[in-house]
Amino acid sequence: MEADPALWQEFTPLSQSIAATAREAPTRRAVADERKSLTWAELDALVDRIAAGLQRDGAPPRSAIAICASASVEYLAVFLGALRAGIAVAPLAPSSTSASLAAMIADCDAALVFVDASTRETFETIALDRPRITLDDSSAGEAFTRWLAPEGAKPRPVEVAPDWTFNIIYSSGTTGAPKGIDQPHGMRWLHVRRSALFGYGPDAVTLVSTPLYSNTTLVSVFPALAGGGAIVLMKKFEAREFLRLAQFHRATHAMLVPVQYSRIMALTDFEEFDLSSFRMKFSTSAPFGAALKREILRRWPGGLVEFYGMTEGGGSCVLVAHEHPDKLHTVGVPVEGQDIRLIDEEGREAPVGEIGEVVGHSGAMMSGYHNLPDKTREAEWRDASGKRFIRTGDVGRFDGEGFLTLLDRRKDMIISGGFNIYPSDLEAVLSARADVAEASVVGAPSRTWGETPVAFVVPAPGASLDAEELRGWVNARLGKTQRLAAVRLVDRLPRSAIGKVLKRELRDLFGQAD
Repeated sequence: MEADPALWQEFTPLSQSIAATAREAPTRRAVADERKSLTWAELDALVDRIAAGLQRDGAPPRSAIAICASASVEYLAVFLGALRAGIAVAPLAPSSTSASLAAMIADCDAALVFVDASTRETFETIALDRPRITLDDSSAGEAFTRWLAPEGAKPRPVEVAPDWTFNIIYSSGTTGAPKGIDQPHGMRWLHVRRSALFGYGPDAVTLVSTPLYSNTTLVSVFPALAGGGAIVLMKKFEAREFLRLAQFHRATHAMLVPVQYSRIMALTDFEEFDLSSFRMKFSTSAPFGAALKREILRRWPGGLVEFYGMTEGGGSCVLVAHEHPDKLHTVGVPVEGQDIRLIDEEGREAPVGEIGEVVGHSGAMMSGYHNLPDKTREAEWRDASGKRFIRTGDVGRFDGEGFLTLLDRRKDMIISGGFNIYPSDLEAVLSARADVAEASVVGAPSRTWGETPVAFVVPAPGASLDAEELRGWVNARLGKTQRLAAVRLVDRLPRSAIGKVLKRELRDLFGQAD
């Protein structure tokens, strides 16, 4: 990992922060789910027992374990126990296919695999040659309570270095086979340092409603833990239940993806919930419309911050929306000390004001793609001095005040008859109609133009849409090269578990245009 060594002078492993909080506030609540709650002393003791169990089973420092389960107190404790033993964690999506899970477990060479009842059927089809532990004591594997080291067990101390792998986050696979992203301890430490700006502390209560295998979730969970606050875990998101829990637990912080905000704000009884305890709400991972940001700022107490960046790291932008209500169409400005630039198709830096692919350099960068050196090199760009940047694949433009506006994913840009078309421009026109709930534009193969834009549209509740009428209305407001070849009305857009529209599935669904 290339970074300024000065960044690591104050490096403190997360497991040490947890132990320190357990000594300072042993009876304060640390983590809760729908079944149980643990104090900091109880969490620290459980983390010790897990770390000791991993060492007993021969898992050495710098090896890996895998977790594939629903969010729970035990899930989080196993993650932390592995870190205390110097072991990396590969959190895997339960929605993955058995073939994909087998490949990811083999790729990270997990010493043990932790599962629960929700993944039992999938794992019954996988021939694992390593121990399988079931976090909920179900029949999916060896019972967690029997596997644990005895009460009072202490692991052998392990001195964790900043460049050791903290976790291996596997990409969703929406653009091909999942790649393991090696994130070092130092990268997570910088996330913790940044969190001091957003009100995390001993009295913070973070409500977690996104899955624990997602980097979206983890960038808020670990700062909350390091700050000594409480974590409340939801096994599955439901908009009204989220509000009920937020009111009951007096939540101060939450990370939500845009589609979750949209569902919450659409509730007719939203105003009936007391959300006055909120200090800060966050969002990342998917396009966040300016109109939705504006509505949240108007109706939901507390600040709103949008993070833009990659799981791979490199560079991040932050939009403190409540301080910049005139910049809601942007993803904010680069984080202080981070170097974000734009490059053209030939890899040259784009002139100021021009469109280009976003690349970034910071202390928070992945070590690389796990076991994929060629893919790692493809994801990198170096300037004339040899400085390493991570390519985002996003196309954007900086305004005169340094705010970044994203235009689209580079791979989603449509090249029709030699002209570049940005789907986000077309989606913005479609979304201006009150009878359109959601819209996504993709490029379909065309014998005439190479590619041509087509739209998938979800009608607003109660609306009666005519696809051809809508296409004509939109095309009348677009440039000649941008016009839609077709509009398909659908009940919903396919999304990943954290709300990203799966455009590849839409392209496959459409087939070929004329």
